Amino acid sequence: MVGGRSVRQERDHLRHAHHEMQACVRQHEVQARGLVVDHKVDLVWLALRLFLEVRISFRAVSRVLQLLAAGCGITKAPCPQTIINWVTRLAIVRGEAARHLRGLPLRAAPFSNGLIWMMDSSIGLGTGKILAVVAFDAQHHQRVSEALALDRVHCIGVAVADSWTGDTIAAWLDCLIAQMGRPAAYLKDGGSDLHKAVAILEEHGLASPCIDDLSHAVAGMLKRSYHDHPTFATFVAACGRVSGQLKHTMLACLAPPKVHTKARFMNVHRLFTWAERLLTLSPPGRAKSGSTLARLRACLDQLPACKALIRRFQGDAAGLLACQQILKTTGLSHATLAQCTPLIDAMPSPALRQEFQAYLAFELETAQTLGLDHVGLPISSDAIESLFGVAKHHGVGETQDAARIALRLPALCGLPTREEAEQVLNVSVARQQAFTGQVISLTKQRREVLGHPERLERLRLTQSDRPVEIIPRPKTRSNDQEIIDISNGYSKSRDPQLLGLDEPLLLENAAPRRRRETALTS
Repeated sequence: MVGGRSVRQERDHLRHAHHEMQACVRQHEVQARGLVVDHKVDLVWLALRLFLEVRISFRAVSRVLQLLAAGCGITKAPCPQTIINWVTRLAIVRGEAARHLRGLPLRAAPFSNGLIWMMDSSIGLGTGKILAVVAFDAQHHQRVSEALALDRVHCIGVAVADSWTGDTIAAWLDCLIAQMGRPAAYLKDGGSDLHKAVAILEEHGLASPCIDDLSHAVAGMLKRSYHDHPTFATFVAACGRVSGQLKHTMLACLAPPKVHTKARFMNVHRLFTWAERLLTLSPPGRAKSGSTLARLRACLDQLPACKALIRRFQGDAAGLLACQQILKTTGLSHATLAQCTPLIDAMPSPALRQEFQAYLAFELETAQTLGLDHVGLPISSDAIESLFGVAKHHGVGETQDAARIALRLPALCGLPTREEAEQVLNVSVARQQAFTGQVISLTKQRREVLGHPERLERLRLTQSDRPVEIIPRPKTRSNDQEIIDISNGYSKSRDPQLLGLDEPLLLENAAPRRRRETALTS
């Protein structure tokens, strides 16, 4: 027995030494080739970056890692389901770390958290409607000279409910403020429910300035100016008929772009640009019978009769688009308003000019209230629109399940860091199941019902009344040392110098819910 035990011990020792030697040799090979994927954290980080930055599917990420396995020292490439789990756990990590997110102090708003909250709602498959809030530094345009993008915002709250009203949105934002502190301002579209929610919060003593999104505001102005124009309906109908005549012919390359009926004035300028270019292909004069020009003229329908409308709309749209380019890139300030003034003056519609100038003047007052009139006030909610667009078309497959889209939103904001990848590996299976267990998978329901028709009535019984919600919660255990900082995308930028603000006073969560903040001064 003694001899047998010694043999087994020697065998185990040699086996362990062999594994250590193989790992050492593999590490030296990786270092010799200049490769970096020599640790599982790096593998998770690489997979997350491929999915979130390169925007390829889960299966594509797995295939890319399989191709790189031999050259990058990857022992085993993860399968698509493993990558899905990593993305889900990244959403958990960012959801828990969101409560520590703060912006630079604002001297004009000392009792805020220095962040602007961008709000919007969207729908997907299922009975629920998604409401999301993303946050970003109010002084974004002082830190970088570029437009606010999806990689510089952070999702701090998501909820799914059957419907949202001003009262329910205000109650949910009240809970979010209790955990995150009061924002410096709200940035939203022109929805009446969001406007009412902000008004209710103001009645509860949680007032913050409200900023109306630039793109939605411009679309509303164009609609009020052109929707009732006597030639507009003729132009839209003619575009539809021209499209039908050009498709499936040799002139199909000249077909008009697709413009959705809902929110038409957000992109209707593309239709006018197309019409203007199409008419330039038909110069004055006769066309030879049977020529391509003659075929084109036969398809133009009533577009030539709309030249005056096209010319006027293009003049207005050119000024508005140029102003949007300036304001989205550097924010609204006295300097950018001066740049926009000559562009606005060149617009042919007086009523549209006046309305747009009034909108910019009103928002500039908000910038002055926050002390950002010389820095640049962000007035575009394109980032949250991009968030919903990416969430619906990236990694969800054919079934755009609203609940599962909502759970993934925090992972789609910002750029993944190596510290976050390390946190992802520390998320247990139980935590992930508790996180995803609050939703009902439409894909799973579809598979079960289509395969077993007798289970159709179960759909009514399996519907959950508990709303899906991701919101920062107070800690119940002492593991603050594991909390990581959310990357804000400003690491490569130089922080601004705050003049005259040696020790800024910032009270975070200083007051209980529904009570005004108070400051004690000595």
